[in-house]
Amino acid sequence: MTEKAMTETDSTIVLSVRDLSVGFRVGGQLIEAVRRVDFDVAAGEALAIVGESGSGKSVTSLAALGLLPPNAEVSGEIHIGDVDVIEAGSSGLAAVRGTRAAMIFQDPFGALDPVFTVGYQLTEMLRHHKREMSKQERSQRALELLRLVEMPEPEVKLASYPHQLSGGQAQRVMIAIALACDPEVLIADEPTTALDVTVQRDILDVLHRLRERLGTAIVMITHDMGVVADFADRVVVMRDGRVEETAPSRQLFDSPNAEYTQALLAAVPRLGAGQREHHFEDKQSVLEVENLSVEYRGRRGHSIRSVDDVSFRIREGEMLGLVGESGSGKSSIGKSIIGLAPVSRGRISISGRDISALSRREIRGLKSHIGFVFQNPSGALDPRRTIGQAVAAPMRVHEELTNAQLSKRVSTLLESVELPAHWSARYPHELSGGQNQRVSIARALALNPSLLIADEPTSALDVSVQATVLDLLRRLQRELHFACLFISHDLAVVDSLCDQVIVMKEGISIEHGERSQILSAPQHPYTHRLLGAVPFPDPGEQRRRREDRLAG
Repeated sequence: MTEKAMTETDSTIVLSVRDLSVGFRVGGQLIEAVRRVDFDVAAGEALAIVGESGSGKSVTSLAALGLLPPNAEVSGEIHIGDVDVIEAGSSGLAAVRGTRAAMIFQDPFGALDPVFTVGYQLTEMLRHHKREMSKQERSQRALELLRLVEMPEPEVKLASYPHQLSGGQAQRVMIAIALACDPEVLIADEPTTALDVTVQRDILDVLHRLRERLGTAIVMITHDMGVVADFADRVVVMRDGRVEETAPSRQLFDSPNAEYTQALLAAVPRLGAGQREHHFEDKQSVLEVENLSVEYRGRRGHSIRSVDDVSFRIREGEMLGLVGESGSGKSSIGKSIIGLAPVSRGRISISGRDISALSRREIRGLKSHIGFVFQNPSGALDPRRTIGQAVAAPMRVHEELTNAQLSKRVSTLLESVELPAHWSARYPHELSGGQNQRVSIARALALNPSLLIADEPTSALDVSVQATVLDLLRRLQRELHFACLFISHDLAVVDSLCDQVIVMKEGISIEHGERSQILSAPQHPYTHRLLGAVPFPDPGEQRRRREDRLAG
């Protein structure tokens, strides 16, 4: 719905937030999370609430449905229609949730019950709120809901369990459950963050069409300004629990008032902004992969081929971007290089040494030349170890250093990733996601590796934190000249960082070449599709793309 259309539509307010403040009582101390927030949502409107982690946007959305934990202290007013959420009590909230307002959570697999089928979970909502419906009517409604969210093979999916669905399909089920009782407003908390760009685009298209068809208002909680440009009529920008700016979407992108909003928009990676132009013809090869195939053993002797006949090389100081959707085989390639995925055929050489020809002891020594940065820094760091111990761990295994030498080296590494040396005594839970990823990078570089493998290192980070980590990687590579295999599904990030690009689809390399060649003049339709799905931080461009898709 365009901003112009919003002025002509029903102006009924379906969600009103006034002077909302939320604090959490921890150890006798009140920690403020949201401070005096105001906004309204009209019927049929798409409102985006944006900001970085810790800005208060998710706390605000949870407060709107009374889903905060018992230690939360809430003041102000929240009205869903004529219902006062803060004063409603448990019985009043039970009557509102699902019927007048519903929520779509970020992680559909965490929200869906793994032991019940999709059909059961859809009809459970109806059993609770629509007691007058017969069993047959509930089953029919469940099928209608899956068709409404454009689920492929809806009859089959009714009998499926969550683990049998893809991420995008599971999110469609969550949307269907949220729509079961025709709510006036949907609150979607980062519903596309963990999805590939093409799946994200499909989910946003589904939400667009549902809004046009049903007139449901949607509140989108996100940190992705491309998603905001694609989806929102109006935007609320939050920082440190406060509203920094509220404006119509087009106005916000064209002329943001708040410095914070300007900084958020400046940090968004854009296709075509890559300026890396280096020549590596005279550099030595650090990694050579020839005709690589990776197969995993399945049940009853069956094998699943994840990678099929892929070849490439990376030279000193060069960065190769490996891109594709989930299941394309890109992470299996990265894991196979460090021995975490089974190589069924092909050759992997590091600094001229064929891994398959080396003894176990020689492979262990060779691994000291490889650094690995994982997608989830919180999962990669031991919560029982300080960050200093985490960074020191590779050096304790591969080098003989005194405690004083080790401490000095840890301090130098932390400072190289722009963290204070005295933070070495802190634990991972005391750091933000971006800070923990810096620790992971410091640990990966502890042994001065000739090769760094970065597997989706910024996909879980806020846009400004992502920009900072990418700048850090650029600087460190310029200083240390390591080769880098950068695995990602974000083509805009790859464009800003990499020299070569390989596009993977179903385990096969379908395009391989210089970054500028692949991303500006792709030859394969799949690459065109990936490029077309990258969210662009411009509402006009996003609207044009969506109209082109619908026309096609």
